Amino acid sequence: MRTTVGIIGAGPAGLLLARLLHNAGIDSVVLESRDRAYVEHRQRAGILEQGTVDVLRAAGAGERMDREGLRHDGIELRFDRRRHRVDFPALTGGRSVMVYAQTEVCKDLIALQLDEGGPLLFEAEALAVEGAEGDRPSIRFRHEGREDVLECDYVVGCDGFWGVARKAVPASLSRVFERTYPFGWLGILADVAPSHDELVYARHDRGFALLSMRSPSVSRLYLQVPADTDAGAWSDEEIWDELERRLETDDDWALHRGPITQKSVTPMRSYVHEPMRHGRLFLAGDAAHIVPPTGAKGLNLAVGDVVTFARALVHEKETGSAELLDAYSETCLRRVWQAERFSYDMTTMLHRDPDATAFEGRLQLARLDRIGSCRAAETDLAESYTGFPIG
Repeated sequence: MRTTVGIIGAGPAGLLLARLLHNAGIDSVVLESRDRAYVEHRQRAGILEQGTVDVLRAAGAGERMDREGLRHDGIELRFDRRRHRVDFPALTGGRSVMVYAQTEVCKDLIALQLDEGGPLLFEAEALAVEGAEGDRPSIRFRHEGREDVLECDYVVGCDGFWGVARKAVPASLSRVFERTYPFGWLGILADVAPSHDELVYARHDRGFALLSMRSPSVSRLYLQVPADTDAGAWSDEEIWDELERRLETDDDWALHRGPITQKSVTPMRSYVHEPMRHGRLFLAGDAAHIVPPTGAKGLNLAVGDVVTFARALVHEKETGSAELLDAYSETCLRRVWQAERFSYDMTTMLHRDPDATAFEGRLQLARLDRIGSCRAAETDLAESYTGFPIG
């Protein structure tokens, strides 16, 4: 089997890349180790930056998103029982974000790929990337009980932190930057209308809380918990009680309770692998970087990566110049590090570190006060949250 671009992973990054290449007349093959049902139902990110929304629309994958997604023009910060709304369009020249779950993005892109695009092989496990240093890299994979080889001009690893793509970069060339946080998020899905029409980020002495949503009738909420927490150890009533404490305000706002349908604990980690390119192997998304979810950047960073690669490959096709491909890692990393900075700032401003002193707690409140009283500080948050330029 042979193609121009071999794509490992059918998450949103790999699927979007296949769509962008198809629209540009460049053939690709997508290999995904899981089955279709798993890909279409794994719960991940739900906030799309303005740039991601624009890319999906331009790629022909925005129809259902525009019909069913929830446009949000701001977020609310809560601290000291106070509420402060950050107005995105007023601070960014009209930008906003969209609440539309990663599962739905994947469903839309899978349908398009199977209907119009190149091969998308589910239950095709990539075993190794070989020959990345040469002109003809390949992906060795297992599908339908036998091993096969996909020969490519380029390989793009969209296979996450545990995938094989990054392992093909020699250790002697790799630089890793990471931080593991001593807490995680206990997340729930609940069959109840959201208690607020925008996301609420709450800093509380007992720990962080986030009020989010998946639809007008399904709420997504999170509590900061110790990193080793067992989600099953929390009863539904305990979760609602704790959310109520951490989200409390001095006005008459009330938390809506309902049946909890899912509980899980998400670890918190910052990670960057440099470089994001080795020869004809290009890393994208979680294969190259991970951010704590506080800044809602993970999926959006992956989109930026594959848009950057697709533009570079189209440029080479049209001009014969590999200049943009050669600059891929540097170009992506500029955006990655800004997202890492923003995600770190949001995480450390809103979460209670178990080893923090009272001094550090007061600094958190001072940072939040600054955002609430200084338009420049508020604008920086709004611009960062709605998305950094791609490319």
